[in-house]
Parts: sequence; structure tokens; C-alpha cells
Amino acid sequence: MSNIKKIGILTSGGDCAGLNAVVASVVKAADKYGWEVYGIHNGTDGLTERPLSYELLTLQNFASSPWVRIAGSYLGSLNKGVKMESQAEMSRRFCEGVKELGLDAVIVVGGDGSMNIVSNYCKYAGVKMIGIPKTIDNDTPLTQYSVGFNTACQVCTDALDSLETTARSHHRALILEVMGRDAGHLAIQSALAGFADVCLVPEIPYTLQGIINKLEQVKKSGRSHALIVVSEGVKTETGEQVSSAKNLVGEKVHGGIGEYLSGLINQNYQGFQTRVTRLGHVQRSGNPTAFDRILAAVFGAKAVELLAEGKTDLMVGYSNGKIESYSLEEVVACGTSMLDKNSSLVKAAHDLGMYVGEL
Repeated sequence: MSNIKKIGILTSGGDCAGLNAVVASVVKAADKYGWEVYGIHNGTDGLTERPLSYELLTLQNFASSPWVRIAGSYLGSLNKGVKMESQAEMSRRFCEGVKELGLDAVIVVGGDGSMNIVSNYCKYAGVKMIGIPKTIDNDTPLTQYSVGFNTACQVCTDALDSLETTARSHHRALILEVMGRDAGHLAIQSALAGFADVCLVPEIPYTLQGIINKLEQVKKSGRSHALIVVSEGVKTETGEQVSSAKNLVGEKVHGGIGEYLSGLINQNYQGFQTRVTRLGHVQRSGNPTAFDRILAAVFGAKAVELLAEGKTDLMVGYSNGKIESYSLEEVVACGTSMLDKNSSLVKAAHDLGMYVGEL
């Protein structure tokens, strides 16, 4: 058993639905052991900036508030990559912050990037760490699902349901561009749920002619409208990235593939006019689904349980209906979890007649 008395919890990376449910679950589970829980504001900034930014979290923070039922992060998050400072300097500041607060452990709610960065900070500080995976991209390795993904899928599916009615009214092929970075999990699952005709993902090459052939099939079937889902990480047919935009630390920013494809289709096929909807950050919003709330609850409880057992440097995860834990070293080594083009999801989409690229 551990001798933990104080733990910190922070949310890092892009926000999503279910983060507040994770925080509340950790607070409730830790209360059983009599631990103090400090909520770190704005990701690692709360411990690396001066003055420190944090608050003591108790059961009262969530007793009568709506936070556990809504999206966003009660604590604030950090989504701008590693700052333009050395790893050693950031680790030093993080270590000082941990010591000033007297933390015995830190629970990090984040994606694969956060797991990598913050685990190094924690090693430098000599503090225990447990990771909880969250991302609408669902690209964190080893876990089948991350907190926030299911809700994002529902948002995308709802958008497709809405687009279908106007597509039918105006006899158009409507394009929905969804997030996902370089992975196609969000695109393929929302396309299946929304009964799309075309789904393009970064992992599978496609051709313009392949898209047109599918639209022609739809037209010949007697249907006067179609739905196309495209993941933001999809490149041009020749493998070039559409957007040249970069973030504050020089990382590429996706987006614009929907408009690019719309222009090409309109130029080369007269059967349908296309229009584009780019959901953007709407996908991070919405009340968390029942699945995401349950995942948040069991992940939070498991993280506290692992710390109580004296374990560290682990990430909790969901696999085959069970809550497991994996070493952070293994998580980092696996890297980003891409969509398997041979998965049952891709096969089902293909068997149902959806164009998912050149398989």
C-alpha cells in the first residue's frame, strides 16, 4: 500500500466531453482514502508558471454543480504543444511546483502526447503518475476507447442526420469534414452510424474517380442526394497536405480538405453539386454520452486504485470489456494508434457499399 496524502489532477491537450466526469470521479474515489486532491489549472501551466494556479477539490465542488454533465474542462486545459523552452527547464519548473504543493502523485488526463511529455516531468520530479486517456481522435494506443470519443461520434452522427434532410431537399452531395488529426477513427465510425456514401480517412488512399463512381452509382439507383465524410487529415490524391497553417510551436494544422474535394467534384462531375460543412470545435462539445460518463467513472476509480496499491507510471485503458493498465513506457513506444484498414469497421463499410478508398 502507498503512503499518499496529496494528489494532483490536470487535463492536458484538446478538451472533450467527459473530462469533468473524470475529475469528479477521481475526487470521489480519493475521498475514500482521505486524500487531498488538488486540481491543477490549465494543464501543466498550473505547475510550471508562477504563481502556481490550482485549487483544492472536494466533494462539494461537484455536489450541486452541473459540471459532471457537461463538456469542457472545469480545470482548463493546455493545447499548444511543448513551449519553446528546453525539456530540462520545463521539468525543473514542474518539479518545483510539485514540491511546493507537496504532491505525492499526479493523475494526467490527456492523449498520447501528454502521456509522453508529462511522464518525463514526473520522473524528473520523482512523483508518481497515472494517465487517463482522453481524445476525440481515439488515437491513444493500447486502449480501445478514450474519454470523449463516443460523444464526438454522436455529434458527427447528429450532423449527418441533419445534413441528410437538406441534401435530399436540394438534391446535393453534402460533405462533412470531421476532426481526427492523422487517424480516421472518428470519420469511419460516424460515417457508419450516419449511413454515409463515401468516407475518406488518412490511412487509405483514394481517387477522385472512385468518389465520382460512387456518386454515379447513387444517382443511378434513383436517389437524388448523397453524404460524404472526410477526415481532416486526408491529403490530396497525390499525397500533398491541403493546409499550410501551423500552430504556435510549428506543428502542422489540418483542415480544408472538404473544400478542396468539393471544388474537384464540382469541376469533374455534374450529377451532384456539393457543399461543405466543417464541424470544427463543435465536435469537442455536447453533454457526454452515457458511455463516456461510465468510461470516465471507471477510469477515475481505477487510477486512484492503482495509486493506493503503490503503482506508478501506468495508463488505464479499456480492452475487450475490461479496465486494464499499461506501462507508460509501452504507451509511448506504441505511438499514435491509427485506423487499421483491415479492421471490421472498414470491412463493414465496404461491404455495405460505402466508398472508403482504394482497398
